[in-house]
Amino acid sequence: MGRDSRPVTSADSPAEHPRHPAWAGRNYRLLTAAAVVTNLGSTGALIAAAFAVLDAGGDAGDVGLVAAARTLPLVLFLLIGGVIADRLPRHHVMVAANALNCLSQAAFAVLVLAGEPRLWQMMLLTALGGTGQAFFGPAAEGMLLSSVEGDHAARAFAVFRMAMQSAALGGAAAGGAMVAVLGPGWVLAVDAVAFAVAGALRAFLDVSHIPARRPGGGMLADLREGWREFAGRSWLWVIVVQFAVANAVIGAAQSVYGPLVARDSLGGAGPWGLALAMFGAGTVAGAVLMMRWKPRRLLLAGTLCVFPLALPAAALAVPVPVAVLCVVMFVTGVTQEVFGVSWMTALHQEIPEDKLSRVSAYDWFGSVAILPLATALAGPAEHTFGRTAALWGCAALVVVVTAGALSVRDVRNLTRRTKEVTRDTAQEAPVKGELESTGG
Repeated sequence: MGRDSRPVTSADSPAEHPRHPAWAGRNYRLLTAAAVVTNLGSTGALIAAAFAVLDAGGDAGDVGLVAAARTLPLVLFLLIGGVIADRLPRHHVMVAANALNCLSQAAFAVLVLAGEPRLWQMMLLTALGGTGQAFFGPAAEGMLLSSVEGDHAARAFAVFRMAMQSAALGGAAAGGAMVAVLGPGWVLAVDAVAFAVAGALRAFLDVSHIPARRPGGGMLADLREGWREFAGRSWLWVIVVQFAVANAVIGAAQSVYGPLVARDSLGGAGPWGLALAMFGAGTVAGAVLMMRWKPRRLLLAGTLCVFPLALPAAALAVPVPVAVLCVVMFVTGVTQEVFGVSWMTALHQEIPEDKLSRVSAYDWFGSVAILPLATALAGPAEHTFGRTAALWGCAALVVVVTAGALSVRDVRNLTRRTKEVTRDTAQEAPVKGELESTGG
């Protein structure tokens, strides 16, 4: 299993790591720093992209089409990205993806600053950004999951996500304010610079200690192997199916309807940026909580915390005042982070290192598979049913699919290991035997 220059263990003395805990090796620190930089730019850029479309005279349908153009390449290229990330040095894949994101956001910024961007141009550039994310995501998740030891995994993931979400908090607040004062073009330019800096940091990651892949079949064989790993664990594919629906409706509510409600009822980009910042503050609080709380049944605790993700859509449907929306977003951020840390810990615990990126790709693929369709249909749904009814529908679907996931025994019973288990052992163990054998 890959580590930073050698396995990081509790035997590392404080003198060797005077400023860092033993589990925070060099790769982990570089990954965390790069994620902070990326999130500072990207969170504000999401706000900027929506308001760039609206400032150019677009409506809800146009905002949805641009959002769909960003997510469609994820569906098309994620599985290929997972195979490549398990074949090539993961940091090379990450740097190349960051370079593509940098160039596409820089071109988007120039287009907006030059005035009157066309819809097809904005869709093309956001599609390039989505393509970069399709290759980046599986490589980045595999790299992070292999950068810490099992005994420290939950705390390491909580700290990583706390740093990342703190940056998202600042990026949302600053991005909303910059869109209101300077316009969306400059926020997109800042995001391009952030991708360049993050890519430079990731270029210094060390993967020399990760064992070389054994000779095997081609890409289709790798995909089949990853599929067997994915489909053989019911807790894994059930949660992914759940989030295929939940992410789709939450994405439609927040990327399409959210900016429109903000424009019409909340006062524009500034208040919407503040609400997103409060969501970021909630995720930071949730990460702090997960540094101390280690629920024994990982996915039972995490999935129960998915129910509150229905609240933002319901709040936008009313719509509630900005102060109430901020409270709702904060609570949602806390509960989402409980799920996020629990999910990463489960993947780290159960999936062999050499298959991490492929399993991650199937996870991402399923989770975003219908997001482009949902965002593209958000505008027509608003025209057909009305914005309020569409938002209530989004909230109801989150509740229904989460209840369905909890009905699966393996989701409720997947248990945190209390002792370190090597990935070789995890790979050899029967999948069903890894679950707690208690009643449903």
